Amino acid sequence: QVQLVESGGGSVQAGGSLRLSCAASGYAHINYCMGWFRQAPGKEREGVAGIDSDGDTSYLDSVKGRFTISKDNAKNTLYLQMNDLKPEDTAMYYCAADPYALLAYGGTWCRHHPYYYWGQGTQVTVSS
Repeated sequence: QVQLVESGGGSVQAGGSLRLSCAASGYAHINYCMGWFRQAPGKEREGVAGIDSDGDTSYLDSVKGRFTISKDNAKNTLYLQMNDLKPEDTAMYYCAADPYALLAYGGTWCRHHPYYYWGQGTQVTVSS
């Protein structure tokens, strides 16, 4: 099984940046489908970004051009670089992984995939 640990959340002012990290363990690599999700109080969880085994990516419309998902396979770590943060980005952010999704399913598929393995979350708070 996969263990996922997020870090990098915090409180920033609007326009600021944060980089979230998700360290994966339990498998020798992370060449599989992974994603970042977020959930704000009183709202449903939404897929923010997804990346497949080939590095194809997909983003929620509201974060396109501001967020970038990437992997460092040597470190078994998934990242989410978040720039130009807005108050509406405030939420708990979670990473998710499917170590059986080894084919290039596409970033969109990975962003909408019903994952089984999840991290514990890291809070992002953006003030205006």
